[in-house]
Amino acid sequence: MPQTPRAENRNANRRAGRARWLVPAAATTALAATGGLLLWSPAGAAENDGIGRAAFSAVAVGDIAEQCTKSDSKCAHPKTAALVQRLDPNFVMTMGDNQYDDARLKDFQKYYATTWGAFKNKTKPVPGNHETYDPAGALKGYKSYFGDVAYPDGKSYYSFDQGNWHFVALDSNSFDDRAQIDWLKRDLAANGKKCVAAYFHHPLFSSGEHGNNPVSKPVWKLLQGAKTELVLGGHDHHYERFAPQTADGDADASKGIVEVIAGTGGANPYKIEEVQPHSQKRITNTYGVVKFDFADDGFSWKLIGTDGSTKDSSPAYSCH
Repeated sequence: MPQTPRAENRNANRRAGRARWLVPAAATTALAATGGLLLWSPAGAAENDGIGRAAFSAVAVGDIAEQCTKSDSKCAHPKTAALVQRLDPNFVMTMGDNQYDDARLKDFQKYYATTWGAFKNKTKPVPGNHETYDPAGALKGYKSYFGDVAYPDGKSYYSFDQGNWHFVALDSNSFDDRAQIDWLKRDLAANGKKCVAAYFHHPLFSSGEHGNNPVSKPVWKLLQGAKTELVLGGHDHHYERFAPQTADGDADASKGIVEVIAGTGGANPYKIEEVQPHSQKRITNTYGVVKFDFADDGFSWKLIGTDGSTKDSSPAYSCH
């Protein structure tokens, strides 16, 4: 498991800079009552002020399946899975720690498969540190359960395209692996899409219990050089969004990357411990998923709780 030292203290009152958002996402997006819950409808969410009509939607979250089932009223992953099914996104990104505690195949089959397995065919996963704890071997249960979707080229990292977007799914357990770094350089150089997003488990910046994770910094620099718009992470069991910033933690509206942490998929919530510069919103003790609306030239998102209510709405960002 990579080290997660606390970040060096920075002046929390540093100017965050002017983010490259355009206008706040429309608050009048159409709603639909589904299963007794009030949810954002895929059709209603298609209009995003400033970035035009959304081309597609996706759901993102990490830290999901505790070893519990629907029969336990306190078990959260059946509720977040039911939420994803109602939202019906084009695809799902999971940011690691998909199955607790040791991510063995039998645990995937007993817990994750009974809830989140309902949309396995459109899930694009990455592994977290818990996937490395499998007694049968690091990532063995993860690979056995997800199969080729998690290892499309025989590696635990991959990329795919959707609309005008290029998505990079990375294994932050092995950011010290030269092969993954070299692959990432080639992948980014070959990309022909206008907008780029990346996701992996260990976030570079976090106000949660794990704190900032420097293992991600070299990768962030590569992504920044490729004009990446968005980086998603988990690991800390809370929700947080940051203004655009560089790998060195400097606010930069033109070159910086927006980071979103969503470790809210079902694991026990963590506390906020040290608020980091450029952190714009932090929510804990909430289970839910982040629903993204991706347009040809921008994006926005909402954190939606298992009760169907919107807990946070982002600004609408344009691509670099």
